Amino acid sequence: MNVKKFTAATSREALRKVRDALGPDAVILSNRPVDGVVEILALDNDDVASLAAPSPDSEMAQPQPRLDHLHAFEPEAPAFVNRRSSAPAPVSAPEHVYATRRAPLPQPETEFAAEHGYANRRAPQLEPGFDMAAMTSMMSAAIAQAKESAAQEMSGMMHELRAMRGLMETQLAELSWGTTTQREPQKAAVLREMLAAGFSASLARYLVDKMPANKDAAEAMRWIKTVLARNLTTMADEDNLLDKGGVFALVGPTGVGKTTTTAKLAARCVMRHGPEKLALITTDAYRIGGHEQLRIYGKILGVMVHSVKDEADLRIALKELRNKHTVLIDTIGVSQRDQMVTEQVAMLQGSGADVKRLLCLNATSTNETLAEVVRAYQGSGLHGCIMTKLDEAASIGNVLDVVIRQKLNLHYISNGQRVPEDLHLADRAMLIDRAFRSRREAAAAFDDADLPLMMAGAGAHCGNRDDSLGGVRFG
Repeated sequence: MNVKKFTAATSREALRKVRDALGPDAVILSNRPVDGVVEILALDNDDVASLAAPSPDSEMAQPQPRLDHLHAFEPEAPAFVNRRSSAPAPVSAPEHVYATRRAPLPQPETEFAAEHGYANRRAPQLEPGFDMAAMTSMMSAAIAQAKESAAQEMSGMMHELRAMRGLMETQLAELSWGTTTQREPQKAAVLREMLAAGFSASLARYLVDKMPANKDAAEAMRWIKTVLARNLTTMADEDNLLDKGGVFALVGPTGVGKTTTTAKLAARCVMRHGPEKLALITTDAYRIGGHEQLRIYGKILGVMVHSVKDEADLRIALKELRNKHTVLIDTIGVSQRDQMVTEQVAMLQGSGADVKRLLCLNATSTNETLAEVVRAYQGSGLHGCIMTKLDEAASIGNVLDVVIRQKLNLHYISNGQRVPEDLHLADRAMLIDRAFRSRREAAAAFDDADLPLMMAGAGAHCGNRDDSLGGVRFG
């Protein structure tokens, strides 16, 4: 068996050397990296075939004796042969000795071989001690390793092609936007205003692309504000929420102000219907003093606060409070990346009641964080959202951007710790105007030379991964 070794910088070059030296039918025995190069052990196909042939010196390679010269059975042949003779029979045994041996009956395979001329051919035999199972296992492992190596190379090649495609798209988009800003400078001004207000680059690019031509900077900004306000869904009247009643659960990450917002909503319900029509439930048994804060608010309002630990307790509590007009549930704060978010959503959905979830969004968080929070808490659907910590946010365009893109219904905005004064109905015109007014000075920080590069990356993001902008209404 002549095993040859081939080395090259990559598997592809090594396989090419194998093909050139041994042909396309060569058998790969191993493929492994050695000292920064790829080493392949290969075997010629003819050598593999020779493994199945017997050794010339073995007994299996000797020609099969021909017995067709023997005579047929003779009736006078003796029926007994002395088997006690210690001496072996001579080569030239008497004829009657051969006659006493009965010829075997012909088998179907033998008859078929005789008819087709294969009577004198022998099946290939292996050398004594040769392990065909080990050889087969080694060849299978080599083939599997070669396939895995080829798959890895193909994956790397596809990754490089995608990277090249993304680079070309970015460069072409950058050139396109550079020409656009020179030809239509009002678009550059609108982009700077939107980016400074906190809106994402993908939404800014999408709106600027749809903006009518032949508009000056002032008219373009009025058009942008109108489109944003039209796509910002808010609750115009809280009577639908307070008068209709139901079970509401405030959900969100840790520290977004769920307990304080629950107390503010509870105070509004008490002022509208009285304390006997309201019930408070807390699931915050993990945070130290978490349920005590809500109990203090409940004591001030004259409302009983119930504490539950799991889905069974929640089911029992809601069943006992089914005669209440409004039930507010203060949930435990869980990070959007925690597995407990799914468990919390499942607990609220399996409580046996129609629990409407209100998501609290922190106005000081970034676009990416808020979008991740919405995706984590979305579940089967959110009834609405509440913007919290408005007084601490430098810009609110990030929250409005997520609300518009995720098509959420903005109910309230919270801008302080006072209960219940610092809770207001969401006014979309006021929010859009405040988003641009509070960050107007920061618009100058975006240079015209940087806008094409930013918009090129935003265009690739908008075109490949963001389908939420397709529902934006312009008229």
